[in-house]
Order: sequence, then C-alpha cells, then structure tokens
Amino acid sequence: MPEISRFYGLIITMYGDDHNPPHFHVQYNEYRAIIEIISGEILQGSLPSKQLKYIQVWADIHKEELLENFENLNKDIKTYSKIKPLE
Repeated sequence: MPEISRFYGLIITMYGDDHNPPHFHVQYNEYRAIIEIISGEILQGSLPSKQLKYIQVWADIHKEELLENFENLNKDIKTYSKIKPLE
C-alpha cells in the first residue's frame, strides 16, 4: 500500500485495485479511517476530531492529486505521486 503523504503523525495511504467511491486510508496512533476524497467524510473507522480536521483541510487542498492517484492506482498504470504534507 503506497504511502501518499505523512504529517502531524498522520500516515495517508492508498491501495491499488480498491473499491469506489474514491478514497484514501489514514492511520494515526491506534486510529484507522477511510476518507472519501470528494466529501472528506469518514467512510469507515474513526479519527480524533483535530486530526480529522487536518485531513479534511489537506484533502480539500489536494483533491485533484488524490483523485489522480486513485485513478492511476486502479488502472493498469499502477503509479502514484507523493503529495505535499499539510504545513
């Protein structure tokens, strides 16, 4: 599972050949969540509210890049680009 970005203790990853809707996975300490790219909402799991806000702001800034990574990882291309962390 490629690591897309890492910041403030949050690790963002994506799987190849993953299901819709477009999403990414987040790990933070013992927390795990799947976040929908378009809405920024949690599809599964949980995160503390402060970390969820960081993820939602970051995802909104990088929505196009996230969607491109999701599409590429789910096609024959299987490539991805690292995305700048939230600063």
